[in-house]
Amino acid sequence: MSELFDLFFRLDDVLKDVVSDYGVWTYAILFAIIFCETGLVVTPILPGDSLLFAVGAFAGQPESPLNIWVLIPLLFVAAVLGDTVNYHIGRYVGPKVFSGKVTRWLNQEHLRYTEQFFQRHGGKTIILARFLPIVRTFAPFVAGVGSMNYRRFLAYNVAGGALWAGGITLLGYYVGTWPLVQENFELVIVLIVILSIIPGTVTYLRNRTVKQPAAPEETVVS
Repeated sequence: MSELFDLFFRLDDVLKDVVSDYGVWTYAILFAIIFCETGLVVTPILPGDSLLFAVGAFAGQPESPLNIWVLIPLLFVAAVLGDTVNYHIGRYVGPKVFSGKVTRWLNQEHLRYTEQFFQRHGGKTIILARFLPIVRTFAPFVAGVGSMNYRRFLAYNVAGGALWAGGITLLGYYVGTWPLVQENFELVIVLIVILSIIPGTVTYLRNRTVKQPAAPEETVVS
């Protein structure tokens, strides 16, 4: 439990240890985390927004071994590739999701909430979900299950990946080096986590007061 707490709220210390222990392989580790967080529906708990911000802040420090101009394209590719793999997994699984054959491996609340998000926002969900924990992991999967047109999905995927991986990492690079932020880095990370979960929490609580219709046998996403 303490390791999980450190992973989320003491990312600056964790990054220092990882870079010290693994050197250039840190790039591969970061790539793997972002890929798994976006590409595998069984790992939605991995850090996303907070990790990107912390990595950018770490890269912005004097004499940092991490290069921001290597990190941004690397994390962008990880995010886009993760969503792409997740989409194809969803497309392969397809109707089995609602048949009970694979649902035991999925969090039904997360799946149902992501479906509702798609119903409200359509294809833009792929971009919007980048900034919403849990939904970020389930959105490409649901798009694949619903047979969303792949070219359309890819366009949203690339745009969302650029805004998310590039934007938050750059934000950390420039803002994360401010003395005020450095002195209160753990509080800043906590704030990022809280801000990222507020929209989903509010929507979830709102939906709890409304009786939801039964899940259809297959979701079609245009």
